[in-house]
Order: sequence, then C-alpha cells, then structure tokens
Amino acid sequence: MEVVDIWTGRHACALRSALRLTNEGFAEALGTSVRAVAKWNAEPDLVPVSEMQRALDTALMRASPDEKKRFSLLLAPDQRATQASDALDVEGTQVSRNPFAASIELRLDHDPDVNDVLDWLDEHAEWSNGEARKQVSDLTKKIDIRAVKDASRRRSRVSRSAIAEALAGFYSLDSSDYELYWAGSRIETSILTRPEWLDLRLVMGQGRDDLSLRSNTGPSIGSLDAKAAQAAAVRIAEVLATDTRLVNRPLYQLLEVEIGPQCIKGSLGLTHFSSYALTMDLLERELLDAIASGAPITSDSLPLRERYLASIDAVIDVSNRLCAGGPLALFAAARPRDRRRSTPDYVLLVQERSGRVLNATRRLAVIPKSFHEPLVDFSDDAQISATLERELEEELFGRTDVDSTEGKRRNADPLNLNRLSGPMRWLMDNANTDQWRMECTSFGFNLVSGNFEFASLIVIDDEDWWARFGGRVEANWESEGLRRYSSLDRDGLDSLIHDPSWSNEGLFAFAQGIRRLSEINEDRVRSPLE
Repeated sequence: MEVVDIWTGRHACALRSALRLTNEGFAEALGTSVRAVAKWNAEPDLVPVSEMQRALDTALMRASPDEKKRFSLLLAPDQRATQASDALDVEGTQVSRNPFAASIELRLDHDPDVNDVLDWLDEHAEWSNGEARKQVSDLTKKIDIRAVKDASRRRSRVSRSAIAEALAGFYSLDSSDYELYWAGSRIETSILTRPEWLDLRLVMGQGRDDLSLRSNTGPSIGSLDAKAAQAAAVRIAEVLATDTRLVNRPLYQLLEVEIGPQCIKGSLGLTHFSSYALTMDLLERELLDAIASGAPITSDSLPLRERYLASIDAVIDVSNRLCAGGPLALFAAARPRDRRRSTPDYVLLVQERSGRVLNATRRLAVIPKSFHEPLVDFSDDAQISATLERELEEELFGRTDVDSTEGKRRNADPLNLNRLSGPMRWLMDNANTDQWRMECTSFGFNLVSGNFEFASLIVIDDEDWWARFGGRVEANWESEGLRRYSSLDRDGLDSLIHDPSWSNEGLFAFAQGIRRLSEINEDRVRSPLE
C-alpha cells in the first residue's frame, strides 16, 4: 500500500511503527508536536488536518521499500491474519473480523514487551518455552472483538457502591483496627484504612515522604495454577486483540509502610508491570464479571481472589505478597472573583478514565493518578512526591516523553528545569514558597486489587496561575475527558460525589481532598461533606 486516501490516527501510528520512529522522531519528521502524535495513538479514528495529511503523504512517499512493506502489513491483514480474523469460536459461531489481526502477529513476533510477558507466563505457569505464545496466538484467533468491548462496557456499568458492597461481604471485618472508608457518612468505598491513616495534612516533597528502595526484590509470585495461567493468557490475548498499550516497565511494590502525622516511612522493592498485570490486576475484572452476572460473591465465583487476596490479613501483609499502587491527587487551582463569580474559588479537575487503560476503565477519578514507578533515578524516584510531579507533567501539562508507556528512557534528566513545561517550570520555581504545595491527605489499601493508595491534594493558591496556564491544561490519552468544577458549587459537588461511576480510590482521594481544602481556605470552599 503506497497511497492513503484519508489519513487517520491509526494510519499515522502504523507509519510511525513502520519507520521505527519514536513519537519525538516522528513529530520532528512531520514538523508537528509530540502531543499531536500522542493524540493519534489515543484516538485512532481521528482525521488530521489537511496540512498534516500532505505531510503524511510525503513521509510515506519517502519511505524505503521495506518500510512501505511494513506499513502495508500493519494496515492490511495478510492471508494468515485474515484466516485468523474469520475463525470460529469454540461454539462454532463466526467471529467478527479484527482490524488489528496483522498487528497482533507482528507484536507476537517482534514486540519486546509482549515477548517479556509471554516469557513471564511460560516461567510462572511452568510451561515449555513458546507455549504461552502458542496459547495466546490461538486465543486471539477465537476472540470476538465486539464481545470483548461489550464485556468492558458491562464492567463499566457496575457501580462503585456495588463493588464496595460485594467486597464488604467477601471480607468479614471483625477487627476494629481497620475499616472501609466512607465518603461523608453515607457512601461506602472499598478502601481499607484506619483512623490514624486519615486526615494526615502531610506536606510532601520536603523529605517527609521517606520511602526507600531496597536492594533486594520483593516476594515471589510463585507458580501459577491452571486457572491463574489461563486468566493471564486471556488478558494478554485481549490486550493484543484490542490494540491496547503494553509496556513492561519496572514498578515499585510496597514491602513495609509506617504512616504518621509527621512523616511517611517505608521500603519498596522492584517488580515489573507484567507481574502485576497478570496477577493482582485480574482481580478487578473477575469481581466485576461476577457482580454483573449476578453470581454470589464467594471464593467459588472468585478463584483468583481466593488465590491472591483471600483475607484481610493477606491484604495487610504486604511483605509476603505483591502490592503495587501509587498516588492520586485532587488538583485545585485558585481563581479570583470575576463577572460570573462574586467570590474567589478553586477550580477542581476530575477525569473520566479512557477505555484503553487497564484499570479503573471508564470510571471517574481524580487527576493525576498513577502507578508508583521509577523514571530514571530508581532511588530518588521512590518518593511519592516524585511520581506526582512527573504525572503533572504527563497527564496535565503535555509532556509525552515522561510517559512510561512511550518506550525506552534515553534522557538522563527528563525533569531538568530546562525541559519542563511552562506550568511545571512555574511550580518548580515556586517550590519553596507558600504559592502551592502537595499534601498526602490519607492512606489506604484498595480491596479491589490490593493496591496501596496515597490520596493526595495538589493546591495552587496563586490566583494568577490558572489565568496564565489554565489553557494549557489538557488530559493525556489515559482520560476520555476532563470535568471542571468550582469549589463553591456545593450542589454540583454533592451530585458528583454521589455519581455511581466513581472508582473507589478516586472517590477516596476526592472526598479527602475536599475535606482538606475546606480546612485550608473555608471561604473558597462549600463542601458537601461538612
């Protein structure tokens, strides 16, 4: 294929892959921004403007014969892929054609991250080398892409309250030391916490979030039984079938933690995303499928939960299980009075999670929200504040080169002052003033997947910041969209808090953030949680 009638994001991404260019290199070659390239990744049906259509035509015309061949393979399924996409499922029903069939075969053969997770599955399922590749390849040929999307939509319709109720029934909390978090006095969540972990008011970034990286790794996953191995293989196959990003980056796991009013102390080990994605992260979809089908919430209907997170003791014992997680923060920026508001307020941001993320899919959450993972400096990046600063740059300020899903890290200091976006540079220049701060408001464990959650608040008190930089705040590919609220809109905030589509950890961080924000400046906030 050497002619494209209409370029879409999918065509553009295929050309970038065929040219073996990074987002940055492709943007430079086309004379566009890295953010535009990232948007094509996130929105495959997006049609670039006419000027960019011509630039893409030129890039394809200048490609070598091998590059053009790769481009054609990525877009047009070959005979083998066509046969695969027209396969019958196990019940003899015709499966709909998968537009990513050719890409699946290429990723199975050449994608290093896919090969990493396949090797991981061979090792932990105690299969012979190559067995995971064979099983996953066979599964992708039987997957009905519409059925996968329908299942994802069914899961997204399971309410936060239904999840919390199901988990409250599964785990009998007979100890007074731990309790499920309530937003106000009415709304239960799946966040397991204790009184001394709440309302921390702990300013971060000043040595108070003192997590250290151990030289040894964390607890081993061990061998997978047949059900666990099959669930892992299905997860990989669905990732490939839906063309979901998969980057097997290093990930921090919590080994011990001590939460106090003056400091967070603890230690971390290192694992890889594959270990989490193919084990603990599967508990969410298993739970949602059981709730959606009306199945009783027991160990029989939740065999993976029974294996990985069977009791509250297992949840708390992070030294003997894989415990990933990270920070998520309510973002609040001060605004002066204007012609529509007679009183100064804070603008609050909430995201609607994309269907292309692996967890909290299509749910409401605060932003930024991230796994705690290293970027370049594995020791310094162990601080929770380091992850929040990076996620501000990535999720709100447009820095795609600090996105952990965007390939290899080649820059030695990606958060150097000279590389920062304008909004982030302002924050760093004012880091030691009272113009803004990051606080950890609370800590807990999410019973959905056992993740640790550092609920946080990022508050900017300088009224000029939003006027100067608000137009540059834009959510990245992980979000379907942003919602903006005024801290003075009590009724709107009350309606938001009762929205059933919240993720449990998102509501936890939002509610605790609002509580703390009303303490910081009660004149700017009309909290529905008072």
